[in-house]
Amino acid sequence: MLGPSSSNTGAGMRAMVSRAPPTISLAAMGSHRFDTAVHARRLAAAAAAAADAGLAGLVITPGYDLRYLIGSRAQTFERLTALVIPASGDATVVLPRLELASLADSAAVELGVSVQEWVDGEDPYRLVRDALGGAAAAVTESMPALHLLPLAEVLGAVPVLATDVLRQLRMIKEPAEIDALRKAGAAIDRVHARVPEFLGPGRTEADVAADIAEAIVAEGHSEVAFIIVGSGPHGADPHHEVSDRELQPGDVVVVDIGGSYEPGYHSDSTRTYSIGQPDPEVAKQYSLLQQAQRAAVAAVRPGVTAEQVDAAARDVLAEAGLAEYFVHRTGHGIGLCVHEEPYIVAGNDLPLAPGMAFSVEPGIYFPGRWGARIEDIVIVTEDGAVSVNNRPHELIVVT
Repeated sequence: MLGPSSSNTGAGMRAMVSRAPPTISLAAMGSHRFDTAVHARRLAAAAAAAADAGLAGLVITPGYDLRYLIGSRAQTFERLTALVIPASGDATVVLPRLELASLADSAAVELGVSVQEWVDGEDPYRLVRDALGGAAAAVTESMPALHLLPLAEVLGAVPVLATDVLRQLRMIKEPAEIDALRKAGAAIDRVHARVPEFLGPGRTEADVAADIAEAIVAEGHSEVAFIIVGSGPHGADPHHEVSDRELQPGDVVVVDIGGSYEPGYHSDSTRTYSIGQPDPEVAKQYSLLQQAQRAAVAAVRPGVTAEQVDAAARDVLAEAGLAEYFVHRTGHGIGLCVHEEPYIVAGNDLPLAPGMAFSVEPGIYFPGRWGARIEDIVIVTEDGAVSVNNRPHELIVVT
């Protein structure tokens, strides 16, 4: 997926969700977090990373980092909720008394994390300072300014971002995370297998997206993350979502879809379809895109840099004279967030390592005419890469 992660905004998507987007209960999906031992390892690693960075500790407000560390899906409100991880000592959760229930399904209780509850009229930022034991703090990038500014005032210093501290932990997926990504990939493959039955002349992109949304949940996801159905000239816009345009014979249709699979790990896969037999020139250029995608996947192995994988796809298209029609990076990391590090893009000299998971999704886009994209999620292994998506890469003809 190329656009903002988990974006369900825009007129097209609102049209798609005129039927309420389907969801499934967490109870029906099983546990929505990993075993407590997994979160214990993560907390210990985060504290060690903070110490290595010369920080007093980390302050993690609700968001993906909090879910990663203790499995909490608490939300951000005007009252501060924060996990405080000192570089030395025990972690503490600072939260309003009226939000105590938000910890019930997290690993905090089983981990023995202490809880500093507060009520209106008290200063939670001083509780955070006391739990840190120092002023040199790093905060999650999702912390609102509403909380960042008073925290900085109490600490007497502006915190840095914890992104650099947590980056390596979240980029290298543990076996349980890889298993979740594999299951998510298999689930979205089952959806793509059904997409041809949704495509046909006279149906709108919004009609197709509504059917896909139901299929995403029916095939095992807990919720829809995003849906792109770009038909004909709309396929040439990588950020298109859906619209009321009716599919027509001869259309090339880009279908980029994903969902959240418990415990919150995402699928993301793109396949391109043709309503009837494609024009020979379309078929020729699409075959070059297939070559580019294969070349990029083949380049993935430990020690190769992210930018080298990007170049592997880009070079194939450049040699064919299509460089100007490949207008975005080759891929992005994926996990609890649809878009996270590592980013597979020119200028990123990060060496790949086993356990990294990211998309490989070159595309070609001809403004006003048509576009195409092929996307798989791959996981770096000890000697190469394995894809979690296994649907055919050919231009799928719908008759």
